[in-house]
Amino acid sequence: MTNQFPQGRKIEGINKIGLFTLIQREVSRFLNVYTQTVLAPVVTTLMFYTVFALAFGGIGREMNGISFLAFLAPGLIMMTMVQNSFANTSSSLVISKVQGNIVDVLMPPLSAMEIYTGYATGAVIRGLTVGFCTTIVLSFFAPIQIYSLPAVIAFAFLGTLMLGNLGIVAGIWADRFDHIAAVTNFVVMPMTFLSGTFYSIDVLPEMWQNIARFNPFFYMIDGFRYGFIGQTNGNIGVGLILLVLCNIGLIALAYRMIKTGYKIKS
Repeated sequence: MTNQFPQGRKIEGINKIGLFTLIQREVSRFLNVYTQTVLAPVVTTLMFYTVFALAFGGIGREMNGISFLAFLAPGLIMMTMVQNSFANTSSSLVISKVQGNIVDVLMPPLSAMEIYTGYATGAVIRGLTVGFCTTIVLSFFAPIQIYSLPAVIAFAFLGTLMLGNLGIVAGIWADRFDHIAAVTNFVVMPMTFLSGTFYSIDVLPEMWQNIARFNPFFYMIDGFRYGFIGQTNGNIGVGLILLVLCNIGLIALAYRMIKTGYKIKS
């Protein structure tokens, strides 16, 4: 007697179709509303640049021997990249939890690492997309030149990945959008603004310089800026190691939360 029930498909190794579908979904989420997720951050960054160039007298000023506007542009680009990486994962997870369709991700035969990879990849792609578009637009107004392309790529990737990971952790932890807003307002924004985005930490008192050197956002922005202007306030090697360690820690935490189903399977 033959078995009349269809046999389920056995998936060995990586579920490539499922992983690609999740990545495609995460990328489509922000591309479908590109005016909000890509164009709006570009315009916001351009407004920041205009304010510092005109209202704060940035034209004609110098920072460490180079044009202040050339110094400012990389910090603004990195700031908008990491903020959008964080927003991509955190908003996706919170929306799925609030609407109850997180089950659409949990039900398919995807491992915890595949789910993590799908969300993190979408965050990195959004961050790099926004960063690329912002760089193109700012190049019409700012003296942007590339000093070290490997440094630009490395710090852009590590920075967007770190905030994408933080967004996964925050999105899983959060029960509503107020919680995400709290993380954004009291963690992401302060650490970004106090990391040398708009200034060199050399102008700070020694105590605040030492505090800034414990901020991973400082190394993220400082290394990215080095890729453009060839100057750094910190140590590039230390920055790379610190960002790698931060990402490893956040990946482990995000994976653990997904694996155990913390706040997503109950």
